[in-house]
Amino acid sequence: MVKLSLQKHLHTADGKLLLHLDMALKKGEFVSLYGASGVGKTSILRMLAGFMHPDSGSVSVEGAMWFDSSRKINVRPQRRNAGMVFQDYALFPNMTVRENIAFALKKNEPTGIVDELLDVTGLTKLASRKPQGLSGGQKQRVALARAIAQRPALLLLDEPLSAIDRELRLSLQETLQDVHRRYHLTTIMVSHDVEEIVKLSDKVIHIVNGGGVEYASPAAFFDLRKGNMADVLKGNVLDVLKGNPAESLKKDLSDEQEENMSDVYRGNVVDVRKEGNQTYVTVLVENGVLNVGDKVKFERE
Repeated sequence: MVKLSLQKHLHTADGKLLLHLDMALKKGEFVSLYGASGVGKTSILRMLAGFMHPDSGSVSVEGAMWFDSSRKINVRPQRRNAGMVFQDYALFPNMTVRENIAFALKKNEPTGIVDELLDVTGLTKLASRKPQGLSGGQKQRVALARAIAQRPALLLLDEPLSAIDRELRLSLQETLQDVHRRYHLTTIMVSHDVEEIVKLSDKVIHIVNGGGVEYASPAAFFDLRKGNMADVLKGNVLDVLKGNPAESLKKDLSDEQEENMSDVYRGNVVDVRKEGNQTYVTVLVENGVLNVGDKVKFERE
């Protein structure tokens, strides 16, 4: 169990902000922090990791008190069992991939976990290469493996896939989901990518006006944020996430539509994002037989 109650006065581009957040995570949960830029999402991760000092509050992780202003407890970052993946990877340029991952291990700790993580993240053949010889996606895999090597009680991800192209981002989402489940991690991720949040998260904390509003599932949150799209959009299904959408998505279908449900689905647009000449639309629909690669056409009602 992770429990935190944090208060911090921040200076943002829009002026002063009082950040106040109370949150509890069960062991093994994947929680995303969502909100506009400058609302304090990264500051929350930094306070949890010990890189930023809260004005007041407390942080306890699996029964260990990491911070408590009333008792003057403030465990140093290196003593907190937390792994953090930064946007800029923060790899050691003079170390190989293997050495970067092994750096996270405690003194005299067995190195078997390094070989295991090299395999899980698809880096075995790159183990002897240094960061300057890696692609952005490969660097991110190294950073993730290094964060997990210490078997953290809390994994902190600061927009870990934001600087990677879409195709590689989808692949790394699969890797992230796999390692989260494989190592039973408790994870907090900052992300602006709705599709990523829906795919990976158990619940969403919306950071707004200095506070956090918790939603029990990504569908419960993004159903409140319906977007707009062109009257007709055509494209391909890039990913299919199985789950139960919010009840408000369910509408009565005509007899003709019910007979042809393999072709007709009802749902709500929850995100529209443009990248170059491509438009990516995330739609929550009722469960149906959709597969990656299917040709689709959306019409606005």
